[in-house]
Amino acid sequence: MNIALVLSGGTGKRIGGDTPKQYIKVKGRMLITFCLDMFIKHPDIDGVWIVAADEWKDEIVKDCELTGIDTNAIRGFSNPGETRQLSILNGLRDIDSYVRSKDSGIDPVVIIHDAARPNLTAEYVKTCLNALEGYDGVMPILPMKDTVYYSESGKSVDRLLDRSCIYAGQAPEVYRLGRYLESNLRLLPDEIMKINGSTEPAVLAGLKVAMIPGDENNYKVTTRKDLDRFVQDIG
Repeated sequence: MNIALVLSGGTGKRIGGDTPKQYIKVKGRMLITFCLDMFIKHPDIDGVWIVAADEWKDEIVKDCELTGIDTNAIRGFSNPGETRQLSILNGLRDIDSYVRSKDSGIDPVVIIHDAARPNLTAEYVKTCLNALEGYDGVMPILPMKDTVYYSESGKSVDRLLDRSCIYAGQAPEVYRLGRYLESNLRLLPDEIMKINGSTEPAVLAGLKVAMIPGDENNYKVTTRKDLDRFVQDIG
């Protein structure tokens, strides 16, 4: 069983305005519906779970219906946490309860994706899923193009880092639910507050995480410039 966990709980303040970026209308539809549409139509995805604030849950469903997206594939919603990683944990716990209620006896695969990354393709999701063979998780990465320096003080350069060994993480990240959920639970209550990247709990727990080449076009819409780029991309 493969379930997409779509993170849509952020406030998106950097883009400006009162509407969180993932709910801004583009070509008459919410930004979030672009990845939801892809996941729901994907032959290898068995359902979608969404992390979203209460006031947006009905709006997401309505927008999906207006867009012609099959809302029956939305298996449930989870509430956002205080941090991104706590939002993920809320989703993982709820998906785990959902799967257990079905008495499936299997450990599902969870595909963690940001609602504000609308350009994710079905082909790339398949690439991520295929890469999971023999691993606990998969993380797309992009190489660092610029020279990278380390500074303890943030005011002067201490040393140059080898950029050939440094990568930027992307989404979606793919995990076998059981071990990844456990790796997050063991960080409660305090250590999880320090987590900045969703692969970090897996690394701290010693899970085996494969790195695969990311997709430059799978960018996150964070600023108005990003939004303008996406509007231009889809014509």
